[in-house]
Amino acid sequence: MSLDPRTPVIVGAGAIMQQVDDPREAFEPLDLMAAALERAAQDAGEPALLSAADSIWVPRGFWAYSSPGQLLGERFGASRVRHIVSEVGVLQTSLLGHVASAIARGESEVAMIVGAEARDRSLRFEKQGIETPMTLQADCVPDEILRPKSEIMSRFEIELGLITPALQFSIIDNALRAHEGQSLKAYREEVGKLWAGLNRAAVANPDAWIRTPMSAEEIVSATESNRMLSFPYTRSLVSQWNVNQAAGLILCTVEKARRLGLSEDRFIFPLSVIDSEAMLPLSERRELHRSPGFEKAFDRTLSHANCGIEEIDHLELYSCFPAAVRVQQRALGLDNERPVTVTGGMTFGGGPLNNFVLQAWVKMVKRLREDGGTSGLVSAVSGFMTKQGVSLLGPEPRQPFLFDQVTRAVQAEQRTMTVDLEADGRGYVSSYTVVHDRDGKTRVVLFVDLDEERRTLRVVVEDDDLALEAATGDLSGREVTLGSGGKMNWS
Repeated sequence: MSLDPRTPVIVGAGAIMQQVDDPREAFEPLDLMAAALERAAQDAGEPALLSAADSIWVPRGFWAYSSPGQLLGERFGASRVRHIVSEVGVLQTSLLGHVASAIARGESEVAMIVGAEARDRSLRFEKQGIETPMTLQADCVPDEILRPKSEIMSRFEIELGLITPALQFSIIDNALRAHEGQSLKAYREEVGKLWAGLNRAAVANPDAWIRTPMSAEEIVSATESNRMLSFPYTRSLVSQWNVNQAAGLILCTVEKARRLGLSEDRFIFPLSVIDSEAMLPLSERRELHRSPGFEKAFDRTLSHANCGIEEIDHLELYSCFPAAVRVQQRALGLDNERPVTVTGGMTFGGGPLNNFVLQAWVKMVKRLREDGGTSGLVSAVSGFMTKQGVSLLGPEPRQPFLFDQVTRAVQAEQRTMTVDLEADGRGYVSSYTVVHDRDGKTRVVLFVDLDEERRTLRVVVEDDDLALEAATGDLSGREVTLGSGGKMNWS
């Protein structure tokens, strides 16, 4: 197939990671972004790409700049650059979808995607009692802002304080374990082995944040240095977002890349981005253990590529928590032995809040160049498995780039529950978790289904016997009678 001259191609990829004891030696997020893009231009073999950019796309992070793309454009001499901010709650895959589509439509010739976090730097300044130095920018309005279309949590979840990611993802994981009839012992073995595989990938990745080797048993076992957060998640099973990391991509039309004389054997093409924005709060999902969004998005991705998952050479499955990876493995029908990361995942590779997928793309681009002619899939999650995104990169495409959504198909399949916090009567535990606060107190969070359409939520505070039973004997499927005033009688 003769390539359309407007075919989007990734020509440069760059990342930076800083681990320093003295925070004064670390870059602020803006400087990390600039360094990542400078490395991407160097990687492309053409520094002039920085000043030639017509758009800069940035996912919002833990920083207060109103539009860092404008500051970066000024720094690089890209005087007419459009600067776009993607708010938290927008899938990171969507940025690549928008950029590649704009290039394919002839609306852009050179575009950059970049993001950064420097929470480790900020925390180190805080510990010293020093205000974190940061470039001030508050009055610049982005040329475009991408915003999520609705909320990721229900008012019931907010009222009960069920707002932390570890809590919500542990509810999903315990539901999946119960659905499959898996014992706690078998679950620990599976997740320990899965996360130990991520750890080995991070040890081999010079850009990973944590490269200390850990065994499966060390990862899943609660200790003083690896405390339990929300059963069954220890600290070593969750995303590490206190990092100093940035990543950037530079995309061009293939015509522009060739005109600049860039090395074609380094070209990596975005083949497709498929997103699902069928947003349903966790407590309202009848099937807590699965993701119709990922199932539909993976199917659409593979059908567009006209291949099966076994023909995709490399994977980076979004890995904020084990539930995210396990649900995706089931959606893809993957063997548990197959590697799911090239970075080391968000625990060990590092999980900057709204920027991990960019880190993954950079690593994937390098892996595909090393392993010529291969393809790589990178997925994304927004919220609590609320939205799902799938991106596919590879060699010269056989058909045009596709940016598509499966939202309507997912909405048609999702089955919902009506949540009533005041409901009582007999029901069964569809999922649960035990939250361990820093002060040693526990909260047992219960999702109780009264029938196939009605659910209620309960939070039991400081009941040590119930917390112990939940963590050792399993509450999944247990019958319970809910009475007035929060009374509970277990069958």
